[in-house]
Order: sequence, then C-alpha cells, then structure tokens
Amino acid sequence: METIHWVDNHTAQSDFILLGIFSQSKHSTLLGLVIFVVFLMSFMGNTVLILLIHSDARLHTPMYFFISQLSLIDVACISLIAPKMLVDRVTGVNTISVPGCGMQMFLYGTLAGSEFIILASMAYDHYAAICLPLRYPVLMNHRVCILLASGCWFLASVNGFVFTPIIMTFPLCSSQEIHHFFCEVPDVLKLSYSETSLYETLMYLCCVLMLLIPVTIISGCYGFILLIIHRMNSAEGRKKAFATCSSHMTVVTLFYGAAFYTYVLPSSYYTPEKDMIVSIFYTIVTPVLNPLMYSLRNRMS
Repeated sequence: METIHWVDNHTAQSDFILLGIFSQSKHSTLLGLVIFVVFLMSFMGNTVLILLIHSDARLHTPMYFFISQLSLIDVACISLIAPKMLVDRVTGVNTISVPGCGMQMFLYGTLAGSEFIILASMAYDHYAAICLPLRYPVLMNHRVCILLASGCWFLASVNGFVFTPIIMTFPLCSSQEIHHFFCEVPDVLKLSYSETSLYETLMYLCCVLMLLIPVTIISGCYGFILLIIHRMNSAEGRKKAFATCSSHMTVVTLFYGAAFYTYVLPSSYYTPEKDMIVSIFYTIVTPVLNPLMYSLRNRMS
C-alpha cells in the first residue's frame, strides 16, 4: 500500500485535500459570503472588546480581564480557520501542506484547551465575587489573574506539544482527502492505516479530563452561587447576580456542548456532515456570539 509519511526525507510529502463545506453545499457562493461577514463581525467585535477593556480603567477588573482573554482566543481561533476557507473557495485550491496541517492542529488544540480552562477560571471569579465578596480583592487580585491566565495557556500548549508530534509520526494511506474544512485531530487520524487505538484511547482520556475537570469546577461554583442567590432577600441583588452569570453560562453551554459531541461521544454518532456542522458552530459561530453576549449583558462599570 502506498503511504505518506509526515517526516521522511526520502519520501515526497504530498499536500492534503480539505474537502470542506463548500463542496457539500448547493449555494457555496452564498455560504462563503455568510462566513466572510461572520468572520469580519467576530474579528472586529472581539478586537474592539479587547481594546475597550484595555483602554478603559473602569474595566480593569478580573471579570473583564478574563473576557479579554476569551476574546483573544476567539480572534485567534477564527483567524486560524476562516481566512483559509475563504481563500480556498475563491482560488479553488483546497489543499494544505503537511507542516501547515500539523501547525493548524497544534494551534487549534492549544486555543480550544485554553478556552476550556479560561471558562472555568471565569466561573471561579463569579463564585468569589458573589459568595465571598469580602475576600474577593485578595482571592482575585491582579497577580492571581495573571497566574490563572498563564496557567491556562501553558497547560493547553503542553497538550498540543504532546499530541501533535505523535500524530505526525503515523504513516498515512495514499488517500489524502480530509473530510473537513481544517485539520482536526480525529479527521486526520482517519487517514492512518496503522494501529492508532492506544493513541485514540489516551487522547480520549485526555479530552475527557480537559472537559470533566473544568465542568466540575464550573458546576461547583454555580451550585454555590445558586445557593447564595436563593438566600438573597433583595430582588435587585438576585437580578444583578443572574445578569453577571447568565452570559457566561450561555457561552459554557454552547462551547462545552459542541466539544462534548466532537471528543467524547462514541464514533458511531459521527458523520462527516454532522462533524462539519458542529465544528462550524464552535469555530465560527461561537466567536461572533461571545462579544455580543458579554457586551450586552454585562454592565460597564
């Protein structure tokens, strides 16, 4: 069987073919226009939010610090995926090089992992603000926020550094077609003819941990928050607490729901079409919703 090796000086490295979503659509031009508009909205909305938080001293609080980190992730994520999709649609060249595919897997894994942990950090921030207001300045000072954000990026990048090189060592079948619009790990692994079950099991366990630990933190934090809200006598206090948490819970539900489908459900649930729809949701749609939800539901104080 003819094979393709990720790293082999004696074997020509062939580009991968990203079949993408446009080949599946009867209205590919309209779909491309919609993605272009969504990309511009997401890029501009998140960038403006970052600049606003950075420039306005009133927004130099832990909550808005983490929102700016989330916006940074969204800008990087959609910039990693959407421009290449659109260029491929215009030029008709839907290929990606072997190094480019590996880099895309690493960067996307790092960004997704960072978002998992950032969302958990935001839940802890809300818990400290609502449940421990007197200790909040100590629990969530600037140094703590920097340490939490740095830890998020470091752990996520370690995850990418560990798994991406392993994938790049697997020999691949002669078929170079990836049934996706970017190099996502499960779809690239499908091209390998070698035994990958052990790696897939380890990756599955890692993904479950990266989902389970933040979800446990988020659930615990909001469990205490709901208990405190229930005990509040002030209707205005309850309303303010719900307003503070509602946008974050919406983002958590959308992002973790899509991630659960992609990385936790058994493979029998997957089809290429479903995978691409879910991936569009959390790589393109969610980044444009985040700045809208946070800017509309959180009061600028």
